[in-house]
Amino acid sequence: MLEKIKSPADLKWLNEEELTCLSSEIREKILETVSENGGHLASNLGIVELTVAIHRVFCRTEDKIIFDVGHQCYAHKLLTGRADKFDTLRKMGGISGFTNRDESDFDTVTAGHSGSSVSAALGVAQAAALSGSDAHTVAIVGDGSFTNGMIYEALNNCAGKKLKLIIVLNDNGMSISPNVGGLSDYFSRIRTSSSYFSFKCFMNRHVSKIPIVGKHVVNIARRIKNFVKRISFSDNLFESMGLDYLGPVDGHDMEKLTAVLREAGAHDECTIVHVRTKKGFGFEPSERAPHMYHSTAPFDRKTGNACHAGSVNTFTDTVSETLCRAAETDHKICAVCAAMTDGVGLDGFADLYPDRFFDVGIAEEHAVTFSGGLSISGYHPVCVLYSTFAQRVYDQMFHDIVLQKTPMTLLLSHAGFVPGDGVTHQGIYDVALFSSIPNIRIFSPDNYSELSLLLADSLSSPYADIIRYPKGSESEYDRTCFVRHGDVFSCVPEGAEAVILTYGRISALAVSAVAVTKALCGVVRVSRLLPIPTDEILEALDGAKLVYILEEGIKQGGFAERFASAAAEHGFHGKIIIHAIDGELVPHGTVAELYEKYGFTEENIAEKIDFALADMQ
Repeated sequence: MLEKIKSPADLKWLNEEELTCLSSEIREKILETVSENGGHLASNLGIVELTVAIHRVFCRTEDKIIFDVGHQCYAHKLLTGRADKFDTLRKMGGISGFTNRDESDFDTVTAGHSGSSVSAALGVAQAAALSGSDAHTVAIVGDGSFTNGMIYEALNNCAGKKLKLIIVLNDNGMSISPNVGGLSDYFSRIRTSSSYFSFKCFMNRHVSKIPIVGKHVVNIARRIKNFVKRISFSDNLFESMGLDYLGPVDGHDMEKLTAVLREAGAHDECTIVHVRTKKGFGFEPSERAPHMYHSTAPFDRKTGNACHAGSVNTFTDTVSETLCRAAETDHKICAVCAAMTDGVGLDGFADLYPDRFFDVGIAEEHAVTFSGGLSISGYHPVCVLYSTFAQRVYDQMFHDIVLQKTPMTLLLSHAGFVPGDGVTHQGIYDVALFSSIPNIRIFSPDNYSELSLLLADSLSSPYADIIRYPKGSESEYDRTCFVRHGDVFSCVPEGAEAVILTYGRISALAVSAVAVTKALCGVVRVSRLLPIPTDEILEALDGAKLVYILEEGIKQGGFAERFASAAAEHGFHGKIIIHAIDGELVPHGTVAELYEKYGFTEENIAEKIDFALADMQ
């Protein structure tokens, strides 16, 4: 069936048996591809029937579908002309693991972060109304995203709008880590009371067919249904906000899904459709442990075990061990995360110190300001986020941490290039972003030992600190030649003509490049990026006439540009070359592939250094 589907229009006339067959084939294709390539599995397996039903009901080209976050779009991609290249998922040059406007006209937005879908969908629906179109706009939002405050800003703005906007609440009881808080409890209450919707479907399907009186009976039944609903949902949040509400409905029952979506499509105002799905549906290991298959590496389909799994330590492991060890004796240490307990390595802390662990849901802004409240009350919060999601917390770091002059530690995991996830998840912006905030310290360790020492120091410091580190393991290279001067580590031979200045994971590449240059060249790496240790760096350069700054981050406003400016103010007269990401959106690929794409190879770096020195003669 799948090979016959070239666009959503091909779904319109499929019968129930064919739709069931198609859903099975889609699920099989997702399993086959993700087990080979890695990717987001559980969320995609759980939304197959829902995606098919949405595309079947809203199959016109003018209808727009928006996925919150966007990582649950695999079935959508398979139904919109990309089945023949689905095996390239997340591969360099292949299709993205998220919705991407550059990839297909069916991808309404390029997405990757949670909470923005309803706002975008409301804008799209409003534009349709302004242009006189009767097109529908559908936003698919996971229940975990309903912990994000932007959702409620948008829902509040939906009230009273006569728009063909349908917001599908995909309720699977999970976000990435299990859902937390009052909203999770609220959805649990709603999902246990669905009898009224089953009754309504029965009336519409069977009674309406009775000649002459059928429609009148259905109208009476609708009034009965509304009475039942008022009893069942006296505290319905969505209706109290002025929105129509339909559901809950079984998200794996194609007939009921089709019925409720068609009814929603007939409404002339914003409507919530509440759908219950099972995350990881159809693959027993992911059903049993959906959080383990949120974003997974390639795995063995027979066992569910990750391929090439080993016991190699990671930066995340180091954070976990250091934090747990410190919290054993310092009872003021608290840990905070935003729905990523396992992903950021706080599961061990949560087990050992549950009273001092706080998963606030997908609410990064709240996580940082909540940490500020802990800090002004005498505790030391450690807030752990992915670098990409920290883009949301600039305002909170400025106003609720730095202006309060209170200490906290913000740990940014997945810094630098991030394999697989692409433009929305690259951790290359944080240094430039946060460097503009006064009275903040930013660190970027090169290895586990350094990370552990920096974290331990931050836990007792009076500053607002950011410590950034990459996904995965430390690089292996000879560090014994480096001499430490505070936060500066130098390996510069006497009389060196050139020095590579760098920090973090890419320091290993700098050492390799020095080995293949024709010139006498050294390496200086820094662990503290802000305030820039300018005097120590200039001293370590030891009179070199060329400084080649290697930065796994953006050029504009990054460490390299800031140092170049500071060096000029200090009277440095040598030549400075900056090698960083310059004005590009970085696509998906492995770290090695991205290094190659942006010239971060030892041969390329050595060649540029040799050429620059020759040009200076």
